[in-house]
Amino acid sequence: MTGRWPRRTGGVALAALALGGCIPSVEGYAPADPPPPVAQQDAPAPAPLPRDDRPAPRPLLRPLPRPLPVATPRPTRPAWEARPVIADAPAVAEQVHIVAPGEGLAQIAQTTGAAVGPIAQANGLVAPYDLRPGQRLVIPGGRYHRVQSGETGIAIARAYGVAWSRIVTANQLAEPYILRAGQRVLIPGDPGRPPSVAERAAAFRLDIDDILTGGEPATAPRQAPVRPVAKPGRELPPTAVVAAPARLQGGFAWPVDGQIVRRFGPGRSGERNDGIKIAVPVSTPIHATADGVVAYAGDGIAALGGLIIIRHGNGWTSVYGHAAKLLVARGQSVKRGQTIALSGDTGFADRPELHFELRKGRTPVDPLSQLPRR
Repeated sequence: MTGRWPRRTGGVALAALALGGCIPSVEGYAPADPPPPVAQQDAPAPAPLPRDDRPAPRPLLRPLPRPLPVATPRPTRPAWEARPVIADAPAVAEQVHIVAPGEGLAQIAQTTGAAVGPIAQANGLVAPYDLRPGQRLVIPGGRYHRVQSGETGIAIARAYGVAWSRIVTANQLAEPYILRAGQRVLIPGDPGRPPSVAERAAAFRLDIDDILTGGEPATAPRQAPVRPVAKPGRELPPTAVVAAPARLQGGFAWPVDGQIVRRFGPGRSGERNDGIKIAVPVSTPIHATADGVVAYAGDGIAALGGLIIIRHGNGWTSVYGHAAKLLVARGQSVKRGQTIALSGDTGFADRPELHFELRKGRTPVDPLSQLPRR
């Protein structure tokens, strides 16, 4: 059968097609003509689509550039967790020492098992500690910990359940607060009474001052600080002492461009803010305010979340908190304006914002007094 079949609808047409396909072709035989089509009503034509007179968008001549990948450093343990401290300091009884001819304060501290700072403080001595033969010196009693290579002040304070700031004061420690292997430090408190649970818990609450004064590991004899690295790909061991810049190069630049939502100083409820808070969208690039070396990168202070601390020389330090992503590592050198992190709302942030501090030594300074006017 060579003619075109007329259009059919319904089950009858389908049955006829199926039957036609099942009957074999035999000479002199042809299947019966199919029944006439069933009349049906034409379906209404679809409504025309609304016309869009806008011109078609022009095709892009080139693909959009992809953002450059940012190297994210692998997180490492801080130095105070890499080298634990054993609280085995012996107790030294309070005593009186008579200065012998040619005897210096360091030698007296070594002989009595005490430390230079506490002896000087107890006797009102000022460096360079000029002594005279026959002079009577009071040797303060207490526990004197002998520092081992790689130990940090924070780890020592945690081991004895004493705030590190108290150890700094009791031993008259000063800038740059780097301990030496073999040095003795006085542990404040009653040597006969172990610290309470509350005292030990308090010693685990880190703050910026703890990291600045007790975060560097003790140096071994004749150990020189290592040079900072230029890229985070090269990882420094946590017990390496990193050389800080000697001088501040130039002034400070704004780390982000945003609205200041909290200023330096005491707040309405009495709490003190050691920096300023700048509202910025999440993932805003955070820039180094000046050339320097990263002293800390991590989240060890719960209130500040992702945190970076940079030393700039001349005693200046900058602090960047609430970051969502850290792009630098401890011991890395950075340049002014370099992206060091991406902003976020980590820690106790009220909104996506940057917590920014400047410190001169241990003293917080209002950043607005150092940053250029906008």
